[in-house]
Amino acid sequence: MCAWLKINRSGYYDWKTRGVPETVKRRQTLKVVARAFFDASDGTYGYRRLHADFVEAGYQVCDETVRRLMRSEGLTPCQVKARKPVTTIAGDAGAIPDLVGRDFTADRPGAKWFGDITYIPTNEGFAYLATVLDAGSKKVVGYAVDNHMRADLTEEALRMAARNCPWRVAKAIFHTDRGSVYTSQQMANVTGELDIRRSMGSTGVCFDNAWAESFNGTIKVERVHRRKYQTREEAIRDVANYIELFYNQKRRHSALGYATPNQVEHAWIAEQSHSRK
Repeated sequence: MCAWLKINRSGYYDWKTRGVPETVKRRQTLKVVARAFFDASDGTYGYRRLHADFVEAGYQVCDETVRRLMRSEGLTPCQVKARKPVTTIAGDAGAIPDLVGRDFTADRPGAKWFGDITYIPTNEGFAYLATVLDAGSKKVVGYAVDNHMRADLTEEALRMAARNCPWRVAKAIFHTDRGSVYTSQQMANVTGELDIRRSMGSTGVCFDNAWAESFNGTIKVERVHRRKYQTREEAIRDVANYIELFYNQKRRHSALGYATPNQVEHAWIAEQSHSRK
């Protein structure tokens, strides 16, 4: 064989005993790690978030390498399908102003919250999810799921947020659309009791509450549309698990430098505690 290939025998035996090259070993390892990180994200991470996992785990690898690894392993994250935004026009909320002007950021947690409602299909009918999102940490600080979308649902979510954030600023902003549950007297009473300022966008303009709408799209794509819920109770448990164990705890956000909401919130609390000493 060596004579036919016109190579020397010593070169052949050197190749045979050399073993697997280190570069090949490293790539195989990276493939295994990439799949582990991808599976841990429940198939939701793209290459940028996966790259953040690699960096945090101590791997020296560029994001383009991670992109190629994902492509070679067939790791395709779930994607939001394009759709035309639609907002249900609700009753007039009177003189409630827009205090955020489509600025979905905050320089600290507990200063600016955003709320919205979405539906979750089950074999028993719809369940409804009301959420309260913190602009500073990108965390779901309050939520409620039930078989109705009355003001009791949004009140429960807002009260949960108030319990979870006892260090929120006075007169914190709570921004929503002009749906009937948010313009109700019940919500006016609750926000007054909690010392929270109500803020609302223009009637029929979904972009004024785009971040809350975006979260609804995220949870639908990453969780709800990939499940078939037999009962509302099953949907409630699964959505709570997604929010508490994945979205707040593990899901990386590009707006946070690919940190998680809990990491950002805990770092801010630790910084405040240290500054008081």
